[in-house]
Parts: sequence; C-alpha cells; structure tokens
Amino acid sequence: MSSEQDAEKTTHFGFSEVAVEKKAERVADVFHSVAAKYDIMNDLMSGGIHRLWKRTTIELSGVRPGHTVLDIAGGTGDLSLKFSRLVGEQGQVILADINDSMLKVGRDRLIDRGITSNICFAQADAQFLPFADDSIDCISIAFGLRNVTDKDLALRSMLRVLKPGGRLLVLEFSKPKNPLLAKVYDTYSFQVLPRIGKLVTDDADSYRYLAESIRMHPDQQTLKGMMGDAGFRHCQYYNMTGGIVALHRGIKG
Repeated sequence: MSSEQDAEKTTHFGFSEVAVEKKAERVADVFHSVAAKYDIMNDLMSGGIHRLWKRTTIELSGVRPGHTVLDIAGGTGDLSLKFSRLVGEQGQVILADINDSMLKVGRDRLIDRGITSNICFAQADAQFLPFADDSIDCISIAFGLRNVTDKDLALRSMLRVLKPGGRLLVLEFSKPKNPLLAKVYDTYSFQVLPRIGKLVTDDADSYRYLAESIRMHPDQQTLKGMMGDAGFRHCQYYNMTGGIVALHRGIKG
C-alpha cells in the first residue's frame, strides 16, 4: 500500500471520522482535559456503581500472591490498588497508560496511599506493549479498549505478553439488552452526561466524545468473537447493570 493510501485511511473518533494516525492524539487531548477530575466524574456518571463493576473484575481475575499483573489504561489506579494487595510482596503490578496525565494522577494517588513496593508505572500503547513474551499472569483493561485505534492489534499484543494460562479481563461499556433501558441510557449519555462534564470539568465536548465512543464500541458478541480471533480461548462475558457494562474474559492457551 502506498504512503498516499495510508494517509487516506480513517477510523472513528466518536461519531466522527479522523485519519488513523490522528486518533491517538485526539484521544490523548480528551484525557489530558479530564485527568484531574476523572475519579469524581466516574462517581457522578455511574452513581458509584463503577466500584462494583471493578470488584467483579477483581473477583474473576484469578490473581494470586506472586503473580505479575498488567493494568492497561490503568488511569487513576483503582484496579492496580486492589491487585497490589492480591499479589503481595512477591508479586508485581504494572500500571500502564498511554496518557501521561492519567499516569501521573494514578502514580500520585498510589504513592499517597503507600503503595510503592510492588508496583511500577509504564507509559505504553496497548497496540505495542513493551513487555516480554509470556511474562504476565493477568491483564486487565477497564474502560480503555474502546479508545484504542486498532483493537485487533491490541488484543494480539496482549495475548503475546500473557503467560500460557494467563487471563485477559476487558471491562467496558457495552450494549443494554432491554430496549427501554437502552433508550433511557441514550438520553442520559447524550443529554445529561455532557452537562455534568461541563459543570465539573468545564469540558462538555470530552464527555460527548466518551458517550459517542461507547456507541461505536463492539457489542458483547462481537468483542467475544474478536478475542477468539486474536487467539484467546474459553472466551466469555458477563453483563452487568443490564448490559450497560460487560466484563469479557479470555485465556491464553
């Protein structure tokens, strides 16, 4: 393919189309904008239910003392904090995020809580993970996969670094199963959420993008199929809050 053809390749940024090479930059701008108040917005957006979604993720992770866990798009460190307690002093948690603003917030938060001995930080792109083959026991990516430009490439990258028998957990907004719930959810996402973003962060556009990115993300069955195509085995998903959120799990054979 010629360089001219490469330049013409586009992907979605919310409901808009942008050049492939521009998406990461556009997503980075969103998270630079919201990083400082990301936790507050999570609580406001979900009514605190995101904590239950993350608790379920931890429970299904199978993480034990001594394990190495990679928390991709780890943001402000919610999952990393919990994983650090599970892996203990002999284990390690790697909090990774492509966005340096989010990574700094997560690092400061964990250090403030005294979590330093078994955790490290890496600015990393999920599509090109800078870790050795077969080196990670468990990978989590919570509310981050939908922002990745090439999801198939990212899934293959995650498979590569997992140890045989290692688990991938993808926690992400998905498609509600009940039509009435879906209608209410749409109204909330496109009418209420940007207004909350404007009030709290003075940035309605970033939260409008986040709502749009959720709608463009693959539904439950499609993502399950993508994980299988990437090479994961025993792929399954668990709907939460009526399918507003789904937790996908796959195992490296």
